[in-house]
Amino acid sequence: MGQRHRGGKSLKRVTGRRPELRTIVAFCEGKKSEPDYINGLKRLPHLAERTALNLEIHPLQGVPLTLVQMAVKRRKDVEVDECWCLFDVEFPQNHPNLRQAVELARVHGIKLAISNPCFEVWLILHYEDFTSSASTEVVERKSRSLDGRAGKGIDAGVYMPRRKDAVRRAKQLSARHRRDHTMFPDDNPSSGMPDFLEALGDPLGDS
Repeated sequence: MGQRHRGGKSLKRVTGRRPELRTIVAFCEGKKSEPDYINGLKRLPHLAERTALNLEIHPLQGVPLTLVQMAVKRRKDVEVDECWCLFDVEFPQNHPNLRQAVELARVHGIKLAISNPCFEVWLILHYEDFTSSASTEVVERKSRSLDGRAGKGIDAGVYMPRRKDAVRRAKQLSARHRRDHTMFPDDNPSSGMPDFLEALGDPLGDS
């Protein structure tokens, strides 16, 4: 009798154990649209079941190189599986030290989701194709006209069901740049967000 009790307890302990979550830390330069979008991803049940997604925002809206430097330090934490930096290229005046940021990330295994010229191009792709090179100002204005928001903050719930279309359009842009041999940072417009979603294990359903 006692032996059956021990066996039952052991079985319960194994079957009741939840899978260990992968810990991903995302670093953002923006304080509105990017965090709003990431927090929307965090609320998706199928992602929350498999990934602990933590968000860190530079207090002074840091440039790409600063974000990567933050990620390099954070990556030393043994509890962290991956660090991602989400940042913009900006156009017509690019962020300083873009190439240094990309190289530092490569050396230290930091993943990048770069938006060119800005994160709002990724938001536009949730609604429609966007294939012409444009300035940050033009892209931001276009994005606001599509979702009707007044400021930079977004309602992530509007975007979550449209992720699959955005990924498809972003990948088409990437394929076109490869065909045209258009290299970073001249790959305007483009978005690395599909890689970020893939790292989260997002199946891109309609949830």
